[in-house]
Amino acid sequence: MSIKLKQAVIVEGKYDKIKLSSLIDAVIITTDGFGVFRNKEKLELIRLFAKKHGVIILTDSDSAGFLIRNRLKSRINEGEIYNVYIPDVFGKEKRKTEASKENKIGVEGIDADVLIKALERFNAGDDNSVPLNPQCGTLTSPPAFTAERLYDDGLIGAEHSSQLRRKLQKTLGLPERLTAKALPAVLNALVTEEEYRLTLEQIK
Repeated sequence: MSIKLKQAVIVEGKYDKIKLSSLIDAVIITTDGFGVFRNKEKLELIRLFAKKHGVIILTDSDSAGFLIRNRLKSRINEGEIYNVYIPDVFGKEKRKTEASKENKIGVEGIDADVLIKALERFNAGDDNSVPLNPQCGTLTSPPAFTAERLYDDGLIGAEHSSQLRRKLQKTLGLPERLTAKALPAVLNALVTEEEYRLTLEQIK
């Protein structure tokens, strides 16, 4: 049984779309890499969905995927933008002869159960879920994870904060390219209080 979503899901390529089509019941729009930024009609379609139902950005976890994600967010001025992230998985897709430049598997190569879990954790398809902040994907209620809390926990501002953040992100299955500034929003969207607390105890 597929996950039904009212939001449009934005992915990079046609193989990502094929993979997701077997898992979700939703409109799936491809960016064709960076081609979307030269395609006025497709950009307008994405903006329309953002205003009407919201869009979920599900790009790869490499540098290009993050750049596409951030550029899209800057081009959408109205509506709702939600972020779903895949973990860093190293290797290559079966259809390719060589791995990518960063040796990371994209959406098309991620296991189906991992993709489903990412969407379920995000809770995007639940009409009873807590509303989300359109621009960063954090809860509109007081966030559990703030820059101040991460500072107190040693994840920001300390001598070994960057190493500790990398351990935390790896253990929680979050992309390694998250910045310290972006981390609180991602934690609020994807991680429970218990998961965070237990992971922090484990890596310290």
